[in-house]
Amino acid sequence: MVIAMRTGNEPVTARSALRARFWLSVWGLAWAVFGTAAFALAGRPGWAAACGVLLLLVTADMAVILRHIRQGPHYQPGRNVPPYRPSDGGPPYPGPPRHRHP
Repeated sequence: MVIAMRTGNEPVTARSALRARFWLSVWGLAWAVFGTAAFALAGRPGWAAACGVLLLLVTADMAVILRHIRQGPHYQPGRNVPPYRPSDGGPPYPGPPRHRHP
């Protein structure tokens, strides 16, 4: 059994499921395009504008995701890179303090 231990460097070694985020962005992009077109054709300019703003946000997010995927292991390390420094074999935390009763 491997016990995950907080080391304080989690922001440095954190991983993101970039491919999953990419496909969710593709899904969001498709719905934003559909919503923009559907509301524009239905004569609802406010909703069409809202979907258009969402379309811009999804496109920007997708550009960031693709940039991080192309940067390689710096943002998406392989499975052989541990997310934290290995434990030295000791307990993961010191445990609760022991109280002395009089």
